[in-house]
Amino acid sequence: MGQGVIGADGERISTTSLLEQFLFPRFMHGTLIRKLSGGEKRRLYLLKLLMEQPNVLLLDEPTNDLDIGTLTVLEDYLDNFNGTVITVSHDRYFLDKVADNLLVFQGQAQIDHYNGLFTEYLAKTLNTSKKKPTKVKVAVTEEVAEKAKVKTKLTYAEQIEYDKLEGEIEALEEKQAQLQAEMEQTPGTDYGKLGELQAQIDDLEVQSLEKMERWEELSQYV
Repeated sequence: MGQGVIGADGERISTTSLLEQFLFPRFMHGTLIRKLSGGEKRRLYLLKLLMEQPNVLLLDEPTNDLDIGTLTVLEDYLDNFNGTVITVSHDRYFLDKVADNLLVFQGQAQIDHYNGLFTEYLAKTLNTSKKKPTKVKVAVTEEVAEKAKVKTKLTYAEQIEYDKLEGEIEALEEKQAQLQAEMEQTPGTDYGKLGELQAQIDDLEVQSLEKMERWEELSQYV
């Protein structure tokens, strides 16, 4: 596998150090590949590719295919990667770790370019939406109008719900950030804890998206 790679700081990283960085302790360095687990083989294959020192890495939804331990190692490696990383991902936490120049696709007609973290982009987009509520045009035929009245404003209960949603979304995102910070402090070999933390983060992500969708729905009538 060669004599290592050159890091972003110009210093050479030895093969032994890279193997340890990718969760292969020294006692495993002579292990036959056929005796490795599936996750270990994927990690070794990834390491082999990186040791070829490409100038550009193309990653297509890596959080869908890599286990937590391998993904954590990859994120740490990319912090010192001496090249360009182009990735397609829906994982905001992974994007925050590896990307600071974003092309955000809004359907097929709109592409937003943003320099900064994805969470910053989301916060900016949310603030913009609050300042400029979406105007919805509703076309209603006479037949439909006779069956139902067109909704034009929030009910009292919906207004109370709308007023609470912003704080609830912020609380969920704060909890997600706390769990993400805990993951970063967890050893990459502690798969059990990493898996539990990721499950909690995924659950909070679902809750956050549901509340965001509800906020957008109600904001049409504010």
